[in-house]
Amino acid sequence: MSALAAKLRQLRTQSGQAAPVVPIKPSLSSDVLRLIQGRSRIQGGRQPLASADRTVPGTEVSPGLFLTEAIVDWYRPTSMIDTTFARWKEPIAHHRLLHFDTETTGLAGGTGTRAWMIGAADWLEDGRFRLRQLTITRMGAETDMLRMFASWLQHDTILVSYNGKCYDSPLLKTRYRLARLPCPLTGLGHLDLLHPVRRHWKGVWENCRLATAERELLGVVREDDLPGSEAPAAWLSYLRGGSAVNLRRVLTHNSQDLKSLAGVLLHLATLPR
Repeated sequence: MSALAAKLRQLRTQSGQAAPVVPIKPSLSSDVLRLIQGRSRIQGGRQPLASADRTVPGTEVSPGLFLTEAIVDWYRPTSMIDTTFARWKEPIAHHRLLHFDTETTGLAGGTGTRAWMIGAADWLEDGRFRLRQLTITRMGAETDMLRMFASWLQHDTILVSYNGKCYDSPLLKTRYRLARLPCPLTGLGHLDLLHPVRRHWKGVWENCRLATAERELLGVVREDDLPGSEAPAAWLSYLRGGSAVNLRRVLTHNSQDLKSLAGVLLHLATLPR
């Protein structure tokens, strides 16, 4: 009889009651214990595997900054565009217009929100439409993105946006200030298409979002479009090692936004006065 069994019998004899049964664990060799402890350390420190799909469209022009560029046929404009729809007195040469749209880390604005993609589109002298997009895949690439976007702006550039006066432009101005860079948007003319769209169709359409304007005026119906509200999650997921699938969908979404801006602008320019 083992010493433990003898001790249990002694306890039962003294108290008159059965002693609690203590499970007997088989002893493990030191080699097995070391193996278990090593495996636990490996499992505890294991990081999620990065996605195999990390492809970001475009050319990496500086570390973490990607540029995509395409020239397409899209609503060829007249040489001068009537802007009385925006209550401007004089027409504007089409090649002075720069349509722009940002994708950001959130919609709250303020210094904590940053743009991680800037899309810009303009008509070349021959009337073809040029789409350019800047995407950063690391925080430190923001300054290079801001510098490159600034190089696309001239002193007589006219900005075209959809709610950009209230959101995109102030956000970029904040980012330039935080980066201690001169802000290239200051002093430029700005056609914000949301306001004339509201004047014409508020109360007629269910809302005056760009998606509604492009559907009603241009016949554009997006398929498999990633909503703009999901763009921040697509970027943050990529930064953490996730797939680039939704990041590419954001680029497609942003590209269509730019094309729709140009289409809506030209439609507004042809409205009867």
